[in-house]
Amino acid sequence: MTKPLTLRHGDKSQAVQQLQWALNAAGAKLVPDGDFGDATEKAVRAYQLKVGLVADGVAGEKTLGALAGADCSRLLSNATLVAAAKRLGTDLATVYAVNEVESNGAGFLANGKPKILFERHVMHARLCLVRSEGDDSAALIARADKLAAEQPNLVNRAPGGYAGGTAEHQRLANARYIDTLAANESASWGAFQIMGYHAERLGYDSVDEFITLMHQDENQQFEAFVRYIEADAALLKALKAKKWAEFAKRYNGPAYARNLYDVKLERAYERHAGCGCGGQMKVAA
Repeated sequence: MTKPLTLRHGDKSQAVQQLQWALNAAGAKLVPDGDFGDATEKAVRAYQLKVGLVADGVAGEKTLGALAGADCSRLLSNATLVAAAKRLGTDLATVYAVNEVESNGAGFLANGKPKILFERHVMHARLCLVRSEGDDSAALIARADKLAAEQPNLVNRAPGGYAGGTAEHQRLANARYIDTLAANESASWGAFQIMGYHAERLGYDSVDEFITLMHQDENQQFEAFVRYIEADAALLKALKAKKWAEFAKRYNGPAYARNLYDVKLERAYERHAGCGCGGQMKVAA
């Protein structure tokens, strides 16, 4: 699968020149020299604000699509990030940084369904969960283990079995035949991959309401991410203090250092803060 084109500050190519021509057609006044410098980044941010996209100065799939006339109605808006910064009590550059590093890019697949990842080990755990007074814990565990032996791709004590893309929705559909609630709780949803079992803890009436909203647009997916941060006082404190290693450890887990999430967050923050646009950027009318 071909990785979507992303153009950013420092790039020099014919693709950058084509970007500059497209930006000029949208009202910019760039010299189309194929060099993605300060002027081009400023023009990208201005265009993103104009059409309502996140004004991060990076010409990725969404910005390039918008320039080509694609529908942007379900995409994450800059206004959503501005509101989130106020709500979380941090500067906009911080919110830009976590959005850039922690999101899974686009929140939707090409067929319009939200991105998901079905976790078979979570399915096993949810099937073992005592939910009501009459539940027999031993019987629940025995059933989960029996299902794991019969359908290890859907129920398993160990993670894995990922198919990726649209095939994850098929795995989820198959798991729903076993137990709809447990299956919905066992998938991570949207651009920020929030697990379904967090739904009620994050203030949703039910996992069904959560899933409905994850199908709506990327702004709702970002809302779930903000709620996740708000629900963890230590995570929010680390974000506000820009303690990137602590934030990454709590959000990404113990493998954060190996994947350099803290380094990526710090670099992204410095870039957004350094451009002069990530402090208290006003939303274009």
